[in-house]
Amino acid sequence: MNSMTGYGKGIAERNERKLTIEIKSVNHRFLDLLFKLPRGFQFAEDRLRKLISEKIVRGHLEVFLTYEDNRAEKTALSLDKQLAKSYLDIAAELESIGYNNDLTVSAVLRTTDLVKVVQSEDDEAAIIELITEAAVSAIENLTVMRSTEGRKLVADIADKINAIEKELEFIEQRAPSVAEEYREKLRQRIAEALSGVEVDEAKLLNEVAFFVDKFNIDEEITRLKGHISHYREILPQESPTGKQLDFLTQEAFREVNTIGSKCNDAEITKSVLVLKNLIEMVREQVQNLE
Repeated sequence: MNSMTGYGKGIAERNERKLTIEIKSVNHRFLDLLFKLPRGFQFAEDRLRKLISEKIVRGHLEVFLTYEDNRAEKTALSLDKQLAKSYLDIAAELESIGYNNDLTVSAVLRTTDLVKVVQSEDDEAAIIELITEAAVSAIENLTVMRSTEGRKLVADIADKINAIEKELEFIEQRAPSVAEEYREKLRQRIAEALSGVEVDEAKLLNEVAFFVDKFNIDEEITRLKGHISHYREILPQESPTGKQLDFLTQEAFREVNTIGSKCNDAEITKSVLVLKNLIEMVREQVQNLE
């Protein structure tokens, strides 16, 4: 199982051209890709998106591409004449209503998308090859790092699951005596309140049992044990199961909350607080698993 946090870099060089791809990854509910490409390289986005989505399922990924061309003959530049004319027309219009026209050629050339890199079909195909080579390497390095981080997270989560199980065992052992203490106190209070009144003892005991049963936590303990077993089944899996674990953590937290609300016992309350803290730490780690 992989972490969603990682970094990968890939470099491809050929014929005095060098293309570098860097990928930074953090946790996210889905696969979210953000591309930061040089001007004129928008054609590369679809190829990069396909390569990444084949290997990675979840995470927010920032993809950086840098390109160096040291050839004597480079690709040509193209001026968008119509766009340039529109800028000049607007400048003239502003001048006609009193603004100074200090527009220079250098200012026009700095305008985004006014000058574009023109790639020949052969040149674009060569660049796609470089992109593919660099991207495959970057993705592989990213995956290795995510896998390494994932193993560390899984080991730490497993330790916390063991600690959760230990606290739950204490609660399970403590619960029967708490129920018996509550039953006896309730019976005594009712008897004192009805002192001097003839009462059907069997009916009284049934009523006491009814109220005591409302504080029974056997079902919550059983479900929480089931969640622990489910954790241990999922954690060793190689496939992305972060969402499953996140849902399981929410369910475990709900059971612990119910135990806390049902049991008015200082010792169990202490264990409930420990459990909540452990589950919260598990939740934070699970949300970084793919």
